[in-house]
Amino acid sequence: MKEHEKLNYVEFAAKDLSATKAFFESVFGWTFTDFGPEYTAFSNQGLDGGFYHSNVRCDVKTGGALLVFYSANIQLTMDKVIDAGGTIVRPIFEFPGGCRFHFQEPSGNEFAVWSELSS
Repeated sequence: MKEHEKLNYVEFAAKDLSATKAFFESVFGWTFTDFGPEYTAFSNQGLDGGFYHSNVRCDVKTGGALLVFYSANIQLTMDKVIDAGGTIVRPIFEFPGGCRFHFQEPSGNEFAVWSELSS
């Protein structure tokens, strides 16, 4: 359901659409719908969105937005990110109420994964 004045869609640049799609399919189980050779969309992932072909990327160091996934098992998710070709740019660290790590997917976009601290 579309809600008035709520976030509805997000788009990211991707220099290698095939590698980016394969990464998100492998790690997070996403499925994609291609709209021509330079755009692919995902849905039902908490926020719908897509990737468009471009040589730029979303990087927190240059002011890009950071989208954060939740994981019930952060170590397992980090292992899946590494196995699928992601690069860990900030290993697991604690913050008040949880822990998280940052990674880049194959096209260089930075994301994070957080989890609650186990007691």
